[in-house]
Amino acid sequence: MTALPQGLTAGTWNIDPIHSEFTFTARHAGVSKVRGLFEEIGGSVNVAETLEDSSVSAEAVVDSITTRQEQRDGHLKSGDFFLAEEHPKLTFKSTEIKASDSEEFETVGELTMRGVTKEVAFKTEFGGAATDPNGNQVAGLSATATVNRKDFGMSFDAVLGGGELLVSDKIKIELELELVKA
Repeated sequence: MTALPQGLTAGTWNIDPIHSEFTFTARHAGVSKVRGLFEEIGGSVNVAETLEDSSVSAEAVVDSITTRQEQRDGHLKSGDFFLAEEHPKLTFKSTEIKASDSEEFETVGELTMRGVTKEVAFKTEFGGAATDPNGNQVAGLSATATVNRKDFGMSFDAVLGGGELLVSDKIKIELELELVKA
């Protein structure tokens, strides 16, 4: 069992949506990267006495997606991708935390998008803990994972003249989270 990182104490830590980001990156036309984010996110980390006994629960509102291009955002919300009207949220619930040390670990869990649930492993890094100017205990986490969008029923396949996909199958997910102790 791995001890908790220094400054992280047992209890519930809520995701601070103002100081957190849920971003994603996809290749466009095989040559560049397009980045986007979900502006409405939430959730919590229930910290136990050890990392392995802790758990994570998080969500993002699909309608809050932005890539800074309105037409593309609308397409991402459509049936070709997230099917936002029928599946308004993405969710993640951890099933296991595998700690290699108290600063880096793997958070494994069930990611649900578009009504499809798949196991995903996030490489997770503890960023530290502090007391903010308002006297709140805060902590930071960074997490990354790569998923195949087709595994979640996003089968849009526009192929360009050279055979490249307009939108890559592999999508990189990056989370920068600031947690506030409840």
